[in-house]
Amino acid sequence: MGAQIIRRTRSVCPVCLHNLPAVLTRGEGGQIRLEKTCPAHGFFAVPVWQGRMDFDKWLLGTSALPSGCGLGCPESCGICPEHESGTCCALLEVTHRCNLCCRYCFADGGKGEDLPAEACRAAIREIVRQCGKPLLQFSGGEPTLRDDLPELVQFAGEAGCSYTQVNTNGIRLAEDRAYAKRLAEAGLDIVFLQFDGTRDDIYRALRGRELLETKLEAIRVCSELQIGVTLVPTVVRGINDENLGEIVKLAARLAPGVRGIHFQPVSYFGRYPTEPEGKERYTLDMLMTDLADQAQIPVESFMPSRCDHPLCGFHASFLIDPDGGLKPLSSITHSSRSRGSAKDNREYVARHWRRSPEEAAPAGRFSDEMDFDTFLYRLRHESLTLSAMAFQDAMNLNVERLRRCSLHVYDGGKIKPFCAKYLTGMRAEER
Repeated sequence: MGAQIIRRTRSVCPVCLHNLPAVLTRGEGGQIRLEKTCPAHGFFAVPVWQGRMDFDKWLLGTSALPSGCGLGCPESCGICPEHESGTCCALLEVTHRCNLCCRYCFADGGKGEDLPAEACRAAIREIVRQCGKPLLQFSGGEPTLRDDLPELVQFAGEAGCSYTQVNTNGIRLAEDRAYAKRLAEAGLDIVFLQFDGTRDDIYRALRGRELLETKLEAIRVCSELQIGVTLVPTVVRGINDENLGEIVKLAARLAPGVRGIHFQPVSYFGRYPTEPEGKERYTLDMLMTDLADQAQIPVESFMPSRCDHPLCGFHASFLIDPDGGLKPLSSITHSSRSRGSAKDNREYVARHWRRSPEEAAPAGRFSDEMDFDTFLYRLRHESLTLSAMAFQDAMNLNVERLRRCSLHVYDGGKIKPFCAKYLTGMRAEER
């Protein structure tokens, strides 16, 4: 029996990036593939779901791309009237410099210079004008190479950004506590810390050097300064996909300094070693079932995004027990089918990723009979959030997903969906 077409959408040719009709098909074992044909470069197919979980249940009744829509995506991107989501997080690249040269880097960092300070301030003002009061992510390259980053963080708060976040490899935070203190005093809310695993062989494979102790020191510094830390593993099959449970266990031990883990299954854009084969794809359902197995948590704890498309990511919340075990606070069986707003999503992120002020721990807080005040204390100080973002590349880009993106990038005056901004074509000779 052949594959069954279950959904029609649009995508791009991975070589020339021209907009194409595409279909989602269901094959043997429930595997879902995105398939498309370019008149110039031929047929392409890539798995987007491996059948480990119920695909239709996960979609929560999400509507397919309407006929005649998405014809200009992503070539003409800036947020257009067809786009369905507001801006939750806005990313601003403040430098192209980097102090690493990672094998995998969506921004292909390390080549170029800083964005001038006045251009940064103008971009922040424009982001606030176009996006309201987003969570602003300072990114790069490596944004902490800028000595004036604390001043930019403070300016963002004064300009109207609801929260500020720095995406970083953590090297300068670990080595320069005075600099980290300046960031804290400027009002930085969240450090989004590249954290690929609990062993140095993982960092050698992905980042080119041993970095585990540096990452742990960055966490210690941020914890002392009351800056919330979210760990961000890039998950690559055969390198760190068997280490997910250890990352979760470590994060639970490091709470409340660590507030959550935001997993990013590897996508192939920017800088990456070679073009992937389908068997190398690490899909969202693989990530959830591997996490459930390795961290010993119910797979039903994971809920699809209501602000972005369900295939873009998940979130799950847990209380941390004294033995480091996780008690689920979320369940897909209770997940609402209604759409969430970008503002709601932003406030959810802030509640779970920012560091709460210290307060005295209530007695008997691990009892099953805890009162509401004790529950709120534990939610602030003894909880952990697991989330994920499955970025799209030129092989698996689905315009249906792109239209619901709430993670946007400032690019020369335009606000663009993240996956549209960083889309990278593969080389024709690799076909």
